[in-house]
Amino acid sequence: MKRVSNFNNDNNTLYIVATPIGNLNEMSPRAIDVLKNVDIIAVEDTRVTGKLLKHFEIDTKMIIHHKHNENASTDGIIELLASGKDVALVSDAGYPLISDPGHTLVSKAIHNDFNVVPISGSSAVLNALVASGLATDAFSFVGFLPLKKSEIKAKLESISDRTDTLIFYEAPHRIEATLKALETYLGNRSIVIAREITKRYEEFIRGNISAIIENLSTIKGEVVIVVEGKKIVDEEFLPVDLVQMVNDQISGGMSRSEAIKFVAKDTKVKRNDLYQIYHNDFEN
Repeated sequence: MKRVSNFNNDNNTLYIVATPIGNLNEMSPRAIDVLKNVDIIAVEDTRVTGKLLKHFEIDTKMIIHHKHNENASTDGIIELLASGKDVALVSDAGYPLISDPGHTLVSKAIHNDFNVVPISGSSAVLNALVASGLATDAFSFVGFLPLKKSEIKAKLESISDRTDTLIFYEAPHRIEATLKALETYLGNRSIVIAREITKRYEEFIRGNISAIIENLSTIKGEVVIVVEGKKIVDEEFLPVDLVQMVNDQISGGMSRSEAIKFVAKDTKVKRNDLYQIYHNDFEN
């Protein structure tokens, strides 16, 4: 589990800055301020972003970061952050990472303990997603889960096989119950809890569900939960074969958890994935 308060540490920062999709008047004052004060702006095309910067009288140095140089550019930006620079990432228009480069950079920035701060103010969903470090190529906004346990079960089971990233809204007083429901019906996946986005106490809590449940104290403020999509199991083993392997071990005297652990080690299938496959089959 890694818990980061973006505005209460001395780490350098990667800003994810949304830019107007057409009308320059949609540019927020905060976005302008960030682009003026960072050391470097990473852009897809200097000609496109150059017009934006000129309009707002921003003279910050630009570097190129696009899909054709993403790996090399990511390493260079991580070096800039490590050397004490703050960097802003923008796309030609709209939100970086949403059908645009940036996921590799954000993931490496998080891994190296740099702050990742989304700048938009318009969408908690996208702010949480692009700073989560989870996949952004496909995602579904689920919103608030129902109140009744039976409806929560039905809803989560209906989306449990989705491979895209899932995004939920939740109230602080329901967070523990919701995390337990996610673990029960989706498995022990990697998640990110984003709270108080764009505010003074903005915080991102990253880890797998069980670890966060075990370590998470009471939290306050508006909450977004970003959940890793279901992982595809190695095609060498079909789900029905894996279930049968587990059942064979249970027939031989092992408990269910011991059998899942044994088969996971023997097949090199991740235990959490196998648990999820067996759990779904058992429920059906």
